[in-house]
Amino acid sequence: MFQVCIKNRYSLSRGNDLNIKKEFGEKIKRMRKKRNLTQEQLAELIDISPRNLSGIEVGANFVKAETLEKILVALNITMEELFSNVEIKDNKELLADIIKDVKTIENDNSKLKRIYKMVKFLINE
Repeated sequence: MFQVCIKNRYSLSRGNDLNIKKEFGEKIKRMRKKRNLTQEQLAELIDISPRNLSGIEVGANFVKAETLEKILVALNITMEELFSNVEIKDNKELLADIIKDVKTIENDNSKLKRIYKMVKFLINE
């Protein structure tokens, strides 16, 4: 099931295994750093060596199912969060992205009105 999840998520084709492992490792690294954990700290939490975790983060190694479960618990994330292409961002980052995106349509009055109505609706829920 784990392999199927990865294949579906990243549209595996021949020769892309290394890219998947690398993307997966980079995501773990970003999430670890976001939680202010060193490799040594996370490795200890998930009961593997720092060298093994380093290998995972650079895409040289892949995780066993049991290690994956420990990573999810240690980083306090779900499987969906780990495998989604959408980054987990804090409120400040989200707001900055929203403003940046809205500025791209600042001359489209019709779209701005729709966005305004959606925002007002969400705020008043």
